[in-house]
Formats: sequence, C-alpha cells, structure tokens
Amino acid sequence: MDRMSTIGHWLEQLERLGDWITRPLRWLVLLMVIATVVVVLLRYAFDTGAIFLQESVMYLHGLFFMLALGFGVAEDSHVRVDILYSRLPARRQHLINLIGHCAFLLPVAILIFTTSLPYVSASWRVLEGSSEVGGIPAVFLLKTLLPISAVLLMLQGIASSARLVRQLMDSQP
Repeated sequence: MDRMSTIGHWLEQLERLGDWITRPLRWLVLLMVIATVVVVLLRYAFDTGAIFLQESVMYLHGLFFMLALGFGVAEDSHVRVDILYSRLPARRQHLINLIGHCAFLLPVAILIFTTSLPYVSASWRVLEGSSEVGGIPAVFLLKTLLPISAVLLMLQGIASSARLVRQLMDSQP
C-alpha cells in the first residue's frame, strides 16, 4: 500500500505542475486581445503598422496553446468524435482513454519531442530572428516551445494514464 501512496503523491505533483503552468497562461489571452486591438487601432486610426506588436500576438498565441496542450488532456476537454463514447459506462470510457493515451498520445508526444530537437537546435545555433524588419529577434525561443510542450504533454499523459489505471482498479466488478 505504501507504493500506491507514493505513486499517488507523484501523480498529484504532476497534476499540480500542470495547474501551476496553465493558471498564468489564462492572462495571455487578455494580452493577445489588448495587443490585437492596439494593432488594429494603429493600422486603421493612425495608418501605421507595428510589426513587433503584431508578432507579439503570434508569440503569445504560440505560448498559450503550446504550453496549454496538457491542460486539455488533464481536463478531458479535447475534441473527440462522441457517437458511442458518451453512452458507454464509465469503466469502458476509462479503458478507451487509457488505450488512447498509451497508443496515440504518448507516442505522438515522443515523436514531436524527438523530431523537433534538430529543428530547434538549428534555430538556436543561428539565434534565428524574425524575417521582418523590426520584428521580434527571438524565433528560436518560439521554436523551443515544441519540445517543451511535448515534454509537458508526456508528463500529463503519464499522470492521466496513472489516474485512469487507478480509476479502473477502483471500479473493478
């Protein structure tokens, strides 16, 4: 029983990590809206552009979605074709989710991580910046979100899988 409490402790810590990361991300949406309004006002009211500000919206968008991927898994709010799933008993839903995590989520997260490393490494080697004059000179930082989000997705996938295994064990007939 001691092993189960240790696993439960680590599961709780992984879920806290996800919450700690996603909670401040919600403010990025407000920043994106404000920056977009300013860009539109500058363009149409003052007939001027703000490339740095426009790119900052893209960076905030990327930061928000790449770091919040695991949140959809944690909340079980991701998109699915729900023709039969909602009619199944909870135990079968848990089993389907566990199989999906092990067969699809974790392998895809590992694939994203391994294939993004050379891409990100090449970007860091040259400290890749914006192709626009006056743009944000940190494209390499934006690309770094790929392996980071893959790791966060893996961690959340492991935590969610462990929770599903526990739920399946608790609901045995």
